[in-house]
Amino acid sequence: MKNIIFFIVMSVIGLSCNSGKKISVSSSENRFYHIIPKPVSIIDLKGYFEVNKFTNFAYKEENTEVATFMELLNTKFSFPLKGIIVKESPEENAINFAIDSTINKEEGYILEVTNSFINIRAKTYSGIFYGVQTLMQILEFDTRDNKIPALIITDFPRFKYRGLHLDVCRHFFPPEFVKKYIDLMSRYKFNRFHWHLTEDQGWRIEIKKYPKLTEIGAYRDSTMIGRYSDVPRRFDKTRYGGYYTQEEIKDIVRYAAKKHITIVPEIEMPGHSRAALAAYPELACTEGPFSVMPIWGVSEDIYCPTEKTFKFLEDVLSEVMELFPGEYIHIGGDEAPKARWKESKYCQELIKKEGLKDEHELQSYFIRRIEKFVNSKGKKIIGWDEILEGGLAPNATVMSWRGEKGGIEAAKQHHEVVMTPGNYCYFDHYQSLDKDEPLAIGGYTPLEEVYSYNPVPKELTKEEAKYIIGAQGNMWTEYIPTPELVEYMVYPRAIALSEVVWTPQKLRNYKDFLKRLIPHIEELKKEGVNVANHLGDISAKFENTGDGVKMTLWNSMPGSIIYYTLDGKIPDNTFPVYSEPGIIRKSVKIKAVTYYKGKQAGPVFSREIKMHKAAGKFMKLINEPSPKYNKGGANALINGIMGSDVRYADDQWLGFNGKDFEGIIDLGAKMHINRIKMRFFNNKGAWIYPPGEIEIYASDDGYSFTIAGALIIKSKNTSKVMSVPVRLLKNTNARFLKIKVKNHGIIEEGAQGAGHPAWLFVDEIIVE
Repeated sequence: MKNIIFFIVMSVIGLSCNSGKKISVSSSENRFYHIIPKPVSIIDLKGYFEVNKFTNFAYKEENTEVATFMELLNTKFSFPLKGIIVKESPEENAINFAIDSTINKEEGYILEVTNSFINIRAKTYSGIFYGVQTLMQILEFDTRDNKIPALIITDFPRFKYRGLHLDVCRHFFPPEFVKKYIDLMSRYKFNRFHWHLTEDQGWRIEIKKYPKLTEIGAYRDSTMIGRYSDVPRRFDKTRYGGYYTQEEIKDIVRYAAKKHITIVPEIEMPGHSRAALAAYPELACTEGPFSVMPIWGVSEDIYCPTEKTFKFLEDVLSEVMELFPGEYIHIGGDEAPKARWKESKYCQELIKKEGLKDEHELQSYFIRRIEKFVNSKGKKIIGWDEILEGGLAPNATVMSWRGEKGGIEAAKQHHEVVMTPGNYCYFDHYQSLDKDEPLAIGGYTPLEEVYSYNPVPKELTKEEAKYIIGAQGNMWTEYIPTPELVEYMVYPRAIALSEVVWTPQKLRNYKDFLKRLIPHIEELKKEGVNVANHLGDISAKFENTGDGVKMTLWNSMPGSIIYYTLDGKIPDNTFPVYSEPGIIRKSVKIKAVTYYKGKQAGPVFSREIKMHKAAGKFMKLINEPSPKYNKGGANALINGIMGSDVRYADDQWLGFNGKDFEGIIDLGAKMHINRIKMRFFNNKGAWIYPPGEIEIYASDDGYSFTIAGALIIKSKNTSKVMSVPVRLLKNTNARFLKIKVKNHGIIEEGAQGAGHPAWLFVDEIIVE
């Protein structure tokens, strides 16, 4: 009866169950495994398989694939196992590798551990490789004294495209590190390495027909220091660069193939091409000269769609396609400013000649020509979602980065899509709100947010959802100059993404994932990977209750304890334990810290609450902020907590793009008010401007308001956070306060962001 149940289980999950020998599932044990990504099915069996000096690797024919499997697994044993060729499988007292054509999932595998043998079966060697990776994790985390727990794992990926990206243009990384990056990817069953090789800031791939691309384009004379938004900007005035020779690339491609990873090279066009134009200025619409950009951001100078340009790109792509055997060539297509095309007589004549509507359709014409050439060589193009603009090339795959909208549109047009939206998949964002985090480009994408992602949007039908072929994590390196920092930013967030793209959605659980993750972090650190560990970081939620602020603290580390104080003292494990939310009704200085196994396991959390007449009360916004900058909601503006003076992406700042601020505070009862202080973020380099005017209105009933105070702001204050007091009329007594704050409006010519609406960032509204 038990074996019948086993057959049914195997059939339901869609893989063959013909192992050649009967396996009993009776008297199974309940065990916890630390496997990431989580397999589709694990059935525990009674007992274990013990590896001894007579244990062998067994296979029907010797080849390089089997040699790789043996090499990997032997790193987990204190004595090396030898390989033997057998006629039948599975062999007793052996780790067996077997190709099984009855398994119907291309990358699926079945791993059977019994008291007598271990058997890894798959339809392809890729499947066996993934089974080996799973077995290696069991050997590392769930095996004691060479005794491997008996089990049956049936597993296959949710998506066929499971990618990680690395930008080597803003900062260059040596071949040895690229291989290490690939090693880590393979451990967690990623199968696509997106290698971003050309940019405005550097060309990183040798093209033999065009030697100036690396002689000139691979090096810049200087590199920006600090943030793009800093005013004034600073530069190090040091020559910087590097590139990969074709021999180095061939070696890396072979190395990746051994790890069952296909490399997707990216050659940017028509934009992000300044390094190429520095080498060959005749490819631009203007005369130049051009230099490799020392600053981050986007150049206005892009390829001109001349026959000379297309010949150049076809020559480049021909050499690229010879180096990379995978099906995809990534052609970028993102952030291509059209100013040069609008000014170009040639481009305007080409638009008329080809019957195009505008410059966006000219970009589509550009991409379609490139796609036709790439397709003629038996390859496919993939591009960022801007390639949708002006009409999508017939066979293109879309990589959706500006949210999910582009991916949804492409899937509805029956084009394959790789989802990589910034708020879930950009690992150059901050992963912690700790003030000591290394400089990042911005944004806040913690581990939990990555793990929560479902790449299939709800807007798609079941049929349309089939065009979502996977997801990818992106590592842009403007602010990431070293390999160690790349590792810190990518891991463990990439581990979370590995489960997103492999494990069925219904089997994913964040708490379960964290429990499995902890030993992985410890092991990676032992191996010299600079993995970030923010599991002990304390998060907090502050909710207004009408008569105070409800504080909730938590972290992501199972089995840990939080100790806290309210008087500003730094706690240790002798202080009170935080156990449940509490209401704060007076000014406090909160300090909290995580302990795990008796040791501090994270930075000290600090938050000060300064109570005032509106703190803990309720507020309604009339104009809604941008969803991207609305983490704390309206009541974050009156909870007594001041937002960070370093980052405007925390949960206390609300951002309004081109909109005025308007909201109503309910004080709960009529009271006397002298003045209101408002806090605004001020960073013109990031398009964030102080307001032009503030108006305060008072009311007893919340419907009829009268003016109570106003202020026109003319200050040239350059501090990042401006505190602006507005004194109210004498004898102002009210229950409700309406506050209007005028946005700066359109940014003036000559300033960063000229012509775009300014951002207005509002923080605590202090009522005195």
